[in-house]
Amino acid sequence: MHKIFIIIRREYLTRVRKKSFLIMTLLGPILMASVYVLPIYLTTLTDEVKVVQVLDESGAFVDQFRNTEDFIFTPVEKSFEQAKQDFAVSGDYGLLYIPKTELSVPVTGIFYSTQQPSADITSHIKNVMKCEVESLKLQSYGVDPEVLRGIQSSIVLSTIKIDESGAEEKSSMEISLALSIFAALLIYLFIFIFGAQVMRGVIEEKTNRIVEVIISSVKPFELMMGKIVGVAMVGLTQFMLWIVLTVFIIGIFMVSMGNEMAAGTQQMMTTQGKVLSQEQLAQMAQEGQDSGMAAEIIEGIQSINAGAMIGSFLFYFLFGYLLYGALFAAIGSAVDNETDTQQFMLPITAPLIFSMVMLGFIVGNPNGPVAFWLSIIPFTSPVIMMARIPFGVPVWQIWLSMGVLVLGFLAATWLAAKIYRTGILMYGKRISYRELWKWIKYHD
Repeated sequence: MHKIFIIIRREYLTRVRKKSFLIMTLLGPILMASVYVLPIYLTTLTDEVKVVQVLDESGAFVDQFRNTEDFIFTPVEKSFEQAKQDFAVSGDYGLLYIPKTELSVPVTGIFYSTQQPSADITSHIKNVMKCEVESLKLQSYGVDPEVLRGIQSSIVLSTIKIDESGAEEKSSMEISLALSIFAALLIYLFIFIFGAQVMRGVIEEKTNRIVEVIISSVKPFELMMGKIVGVAMVGLTQFMLWIVLTVFIIGIFMVSMGNEMAAGTQQMMTTQGKVLSQEQLAQMAQEGQDSGMAAEIIEGIQSINAGAMIGSFLFYFLFGYLLYGALFAAIGSAVDNETDTQQFMLPITAPLIFSMVMLGFIVGNPNGPVAFWLSIIPFTSPVIMMARIPFGVPVWQIWLSMGVLVLGFLAATWLAAKIYRTGILMYGKRISYRELWKWIKYHD
C-alpha cells in the first residue's frame, strides 16, 4: 500500500507542476466565467445612436416610431427617389420606406441601409408595424385595442414537490433541467479527458521502457492503481480550483459593474424568444411580473440541495473515472502507440456516448424505467444518475446506484489488472481481442 501512495504522489506532483496544468487551471475559469459575464457586459456597452429616416407614404406608421436609446427616427416628406438620393449622402444608418398600397392597412416596408442592418432594428420596426396593423384591424371591426390588450394575461405555473412525509417544497423545472444537463456533461467530459490522460501516460512509459525499471520495484497492479488514483487527484484538484476561481471572477465582475450589471441583465430578458423593448420591461415591472420571475428563479435555486449535488458529483466523478480509468489503462498497456488504441476504444466508450445520446430522453422522463436502469448500470450510471438527481431521486435508488458502481469499479479493476500485468511488458506485437481474452483467463 505504501508503494501505491508513492506512485500516487509521483503522478500527482508530476502533472500539477506541468505548464499545461497551470495554463488550463487559469484558462478554464476565465472561459467559464466569460460565458456568463460576457453577454451581460456587452449589453452595457453603449454604441453610437443611429439615425433612421422614415418615409411613410401611407401615413399610418410615421407617428408610431418613437426614439429609443439606440435609434432616432426622423420623418421625411419628399418623393421616394429624392429620399434615396439624400440618404446616400446623409451618413444616416437607414431609410425606412413604407409604400402606399391599395389596401386599407399596409403591411409591407422596405429598409435601406449602407450596411447589413442589425437584428434589433429590424425586429423593432416589424414589432411597431405589427402592433399598429393589429390596432387598425381591431378598430375596423369595432373593437377597442386597449380592451383587448387589457384582457391579455400571463400565467405563472408554480411546481411544488411533496415528499413522503407530506412536506412541500417549491421546485423549478428550468433550473433542474439546466443543472441536470450541466452536471451530466461535466461528468462525461472529465471521464474522457482524465481517462485519456491515464492511457497516454501508460503508453508513454511503455514505449520509453521506463516501466521496466518501475515494475522491478512495484507490482503491475500497484503501478496501475497508483497512476489511476494519481490522475484522479489531479482532476479533483483542477475541478475545485475551477469552481473557486470561476466564482471569484464572477463575484469581482458583479461588484465592479454594479448597477450596469443589473441593467445589462434586464436588457437580456426575453419572452417567447423575442427581446423585450424598454416599454414592455416597464409594463412588466408595473405588473410585478419581473419580480415574480426573479422570485421563482431564486426559489428554484434554493430548492436544489447543493450539498447533495456536490457530494454526488464528486462520488460519480471519482468512481466513474476509476472504472473507466482502469479500462483506459488496460488499453494503454496492450498497445505500443496511440493509433492502435482505436480498435479497443469503441467498446469501452460506447456506454458513455450512449448516455449522452439518451440524455434528452432521460431529462424528459427522469423517473421512468429506462432512466432507472441506466442509472443503475455502472457504465452509464455516472452520467445518467447525475442527470436525474436535480429532478429528485429516491434515496434508496441513489444508494443502490452507488453500490453497484463500486462493485462495477472493482470488477473492472480486476479485469484491467489481468490485461495490464501481461500487456505492460509486451512490445512489437499487434494485439487482438483473442489475445486479450487469453490474458484475462491466465492464472498465476
